[in-house]
Amino acid sequence: MTFKRSYLSLALLLVTGQVAANDMVPGKQQQKPILLTDATIHTATQGVLEQTDLLMVDGKIAKIGQDLTAPANAEVIDLKGKHIYPGLIALVNQLGLIEIEAVRSTDDTHEVTDTNPDVRAGIAYNADSEVIPTVRTNGFSYSLVYPRGDRLMGQSSLMQLDAWNWQDATVKGQVALHINWPNASVLSSPWAPKEPEEMAKNNAKNMTELRAYFVQAKAYATAKAANQHRGIDSRWEAMLPVLKGERPVFVHADDARQIKQAMLFAKEYQLKLVIVGGRDSWRVADELAAAKIPVVFTAPYGLPERDEEPVDIAYKTPALLQKAGVQFALSQDGYWNTRNVVFAAGQAVNYGLTKEQALAAVTINAAKIAGMDSDIGSLEVGKAASVVVSDGDIFDYLGHKVRYMWIDGRAVDLNNRNLQLKDKYEQRYGK
Repeated sequence: MTFKRSYLSLALLLVTGQVAANDMVPGKQQQKPILLTDATIHTATQGVLEQTDLLMVDGKIAKIGQDLTAPANAEVIDLKGKHIYPGLIALVNQLGLIEIEAVRSTDDTHEVTDTNPDVRAGIAYNADSEVIPTVRTNGFSYSLVYPRGDRLMGQSSLMQLDAWNWQDATVKGQVALHINWPNASVLSSPWAPKEPEEMAKNNAKNMTELRAYFVQAKAYATAKAANQHRGIDSRWEAMLPVLKGERPVFVHADDARQIKQAMLFAKEYQLKLVIVGGRDSWRVADELAAAKIPVVFTAPYGLPERDEEPVDIAYKTPALLQKAGVQFALSQDGYWNTRNVVFAAGQAVNYGLTKEQALAAVTINAAKIAGMDSDIGSLEVGKAASVVVSDGDIFDYLGHKVRYMWIDGRAVDLNNRNLQLKDKYEQRYGK
């Protein structure tokens, strides 16, 4: 028995060791100007520019235009026939917080209590994750990572995806407070059956607890303003910018009833609200638009939740939000499936979005929701030189082929474990 336990521990140690670090070296700071010429530039804010050049200097976009003159000592890259996009942004995921779901030691997504508004996800971010390079290969330069939990989950951090450590990766350390909104349904699950009355009681209990947290936080803020508080409580200190409306609250809610509850709650406490998940956001799109509440839609694939819903409602929802005037970004929760968000955007084009709107959903809209649109999210002079080059349409499974990536003007190594294994087994089978 002892031998078996020791053997298992050794096996887990070996697995953990193997995934401890990827082989890609982060890019060096930009040393000389880089001129990209004769490409189709998808700016995300100023339309599509054909046969246009883009100049990067000292990590910033210096010029965009036709027939630009290369500065002295510039590296010139001919991109005729290729497409340039802003570095894509993946909101709300656990990229870099988890490596292998079956190995607990590689999972740093949860805290042990359900009230952790002071937890910052970025500190747990593993810049050496093997998953990160596979996500970069599909065009993603930034990720907003958040901690999971039962109620007040903690604060998300915006990370750039080519770094030595979490400090290098952090673009913005405290983006939003994340709340896992209490259930609003009285339907039980097959694996945990409960009577509707019991479900309703449990839902009410969770709402009471959530409200109690905010009552305590508000009392703490009032006492501190009057210099009457006793000591420092890191939990409620983290809530101060939230209560002042300086930091948004990202409420994870899918059911329309949850969304409406969160909207009323945000109005009561004067919170800056963003809905995350938003499976039913199309049902309350007009209310969301009127209240100017953004949505991070994380269910772009899948079957409908209700029998009466259209079978393709997940694919149509982005276009319905766009039509209603809701500001939204596309994402997928989790970690490894983040790479597929770009194709979800492409799928949304087939169901009503224009290509420019789909691009905005994974670039400038995401940057606005994260409060970073003055620096990233579009190709504009003065913004970060975070640029992606694809052979064809980046949203198309067939045309998509990311050839180059720069983050802040630093060239990113696009190799990854998937490509390494592909090369290995092509040699094994003589291809």
